[in-house]
Amino acid sequence: MNAPILSRRRFLSASLVAGGGLLFDLNIPLAGAAEGAPQILTAFVRILPDNRVIIGAKNAEIGQGAKTMLPMLIAEELDVDWAQVTIEQTHADQKIFGGQTAGGSRTTPREWLPTRKAGAAARAMLVAAAAQQWGVAPATLKTGSGKVSDPASGRSISYAALAAAAAQQPAPDPATLTLKDPKDFRIIGQSIGGVDTPAIVAGKPLFGIDFKLPGMLYAVLETCPAFGGTFKTANLDAVKALPGVAHVLTIKGDGTPESLFDGVAILSTSWWSANQAREALKVEWDMSAVSGFSTEGYAAQAAERLKGKADGDIVRAGDVDAAFATAAKTVSAEYDYPFLAHGTLEPQNCTALFKDGAIEIWAPTQNPESGRGLVAKALNLPPEKIRINFTRIGGGFGRRLMNDYMVQAAAIAAQLPGVPVKLLYNRQQDIQRDFYRPAGWHGFRAALDKGGKMTAFHDHFVTFGKDGKPVRSAEMPASEIPAGLIDTVLLEQSFLATNMPTGWLRAPGSNALAFVTQAFLDEVAQAAGKDLPTLMLELLGEPRELPRGPNAPPFVTGRARGVIEKVVAMSGWADRGKLPKGRGKGFAFYYSHMGYFAEVLEVALVDGMPKVATVWVAGDVGSQIINPMNALHQAQGAVIEGLGQALAGQKITQVAGAVEQANFDTHPLQRIPDTPQIIVEFVKTDYPPTGMGEPALPPVIPALVNALHAATGKRIRTLPIVPEMFA
Repeated sequence: MNAPILSRRRFLSASLVAGGGLLFDLNIPLAGAAEGAPQILTAFVRILPDNRVIIGAKNAEIGQGAKTMLPMLIAEELDVDWAQVTIEQTHADQKIFGGQTAGGSRTTPREWLPTRKAGAAARAMLVAAAAQQWGVAPATLKTGSGKVSDPASGRSISYAALAAAAAQQPAPDPATLTLKDPKDFRIIGQSIGGVDTPAIVAGKPLFGIDFKLPGMLYAVLETCPAFGGTFKTANLDAVKALPGVAHVLTIKGDGTPESLFDGVAILSTSWWSANQAREALKVEWDMSAVSGFSTEGYAAQAAERLKGKADGDIVRAGDVDAAFATAAKTVSAEYDYPFLAHGTLEPQNCTALFKDGAIEIWAPTQNPESGRGLVAKALNLPPEKIRINFTRIGGGFGRRLMNDYMVQAAAIAAQLPGVPVKLLYNRQQDIQRDFYRPAGWHGFRAALDKGGKMTAFHDHFVTFGKDGKPVRSAEMPASEIPAGLIDTVLLEQSFLATNMPTGWLRAPGSNALAFVTQAFLDEVAQAAGKDLPTLMLELLGEPRELPRGPNAPPFVTGRARGVIEKVVAMSGWADRGKLPKGRGKGFAFYYSHMGYFAEVLEVALVDGMPKVATVWVAGDVGSQIINPMNALHQAQGAVIEGLGQALAGQKITQVAGAVEQANFDTHPLQRIPDTPQIIVEFVKTDYPPTGMGEPALPPVIPALVNALHAATGKRIRTLPIVPEMFA
């Protein structure tokens, strides 16, 4: 995909600011942006009179490290010391800053070259100013630590002293910029702590839940327990008379979970009194259209659907029926997994102030422009009348890609012009008003020839959909392994109806598909008389590139082979047979979000439940680990979250259209004592760097269940894992 052609002046402009500092307005094209169409990145770099540098971080910080990583890229190519840099969070505005979505591990691949070019362009203008002042060629000058130096004469001058002259320089042609050779990196590749970490450790207010404005009212919003139910009547006057309550408002929704359901908002001078008043609220809801949905009903429907013909094909290659009819051996199994909630530690929240026909919003959002569009529609406002400010996010995992809480806060604030309103969910609401990872059921078959080679593969995937299309995050790609690696494959899909809102959970799609496919392939490998790493290496074959569809990079089998061979060596896989009885090692590989990860896990049963001792992780995310400390933490965090999905008891169940779980006692998170040793190594390859937030999670769950089979002889084909499975 080609980038838009920009004039040099639009590419970069510089101007003086108060006090003699220099402001660089950096505009560069994002060719082939991971989010689709090319975009324009705008990053602000301010060089102050004392030679300090302020760099704007344009993406939301969720703990993924973007607020530190993006300025690292600029600072490296600008050639300043990290100690000179101060980072400021920008507000949300794609017209100024370009794409600001934080999700899908896309920030690194999207920003790697453009953001570095932004820093290089600013450096080029400063060098040009020094060259003009000294009457020398720019190519003879050097930069470092925020200074330009002339080796021939021994002269040097600070960036701050060049500010006025640099502001008059023409913008460089992007094609003329030379980026640093990686061997010369002084910031990229160094472990740098998160910019917000000292404030977090000190307990300083950074998160949306901390945000306050003078005269602010706290709001709670009650909606129907069954998604899609509508408001009938409520004891509004009685609730309004309770201590501290300032307003009780009815909210008319549009019936979509992304925007608004019908609700009753209670506003008070404190969140505690508002929430206490909510407990006294008695609402009559019309749930006639949505009360027929239940977990028990889904399971019964799925069992019937797996026996019959699928609704449609995802991919059909070769003659599947003939391959199974002539197979020397066949393997079959059914797998399933539940709905999951995100369980963010910081509940959903948003502060809004509606005034003079415009609204200002302070939100922990991963996807601000989507929220802007939803608010504009709900309030019938032009988008330019909406200002969105980022707050630090206390856990996203995809939940905050949805902006329902932003629309809800805006709808409440619009009824109270001039009054700041802070909407805050309690824990029960946060779990029961989520956008859930959808459940799924898989009926697998594999065919083997006399030599143990897999000749055909079939998956009938039953999940949720509407109008013949899967709901959000219930998709299966046509390239799902082993598709593309063997000639005869049938992936097909059937749909059930639901009223459950669904959404992206960390490593969306992959967090479930890796479990079922890699666990079943472990069964296939056993039937073929080999282990899963051997089966995967046979499937991968010689290094080659396999297309994965439009706007997606190819799957490189050599990179997959590299991480498989690496983790096998790291983990002592060849000696797994020497483990004591009751202990086992399991393996899994998965490719997602442009990252190649293979993992081995060692487990034993302790008091009837799995106890994970060690997880070995080998990952290939390209040629450069930008911030090694953060990359390590991302990989470890992904493994811990995956283990929690399998072992902690996470499962969302539904009765009469409503979610049963209400807190962490019924949808628990992984605990610190259950965290194993996690050893991470990266295989560097000659490919552009990619993200770390997602791809380390998917392999850990199948590696776990495969290890449990090695330890106990029992196959785990459903999640979560509970003690009854080992009775």
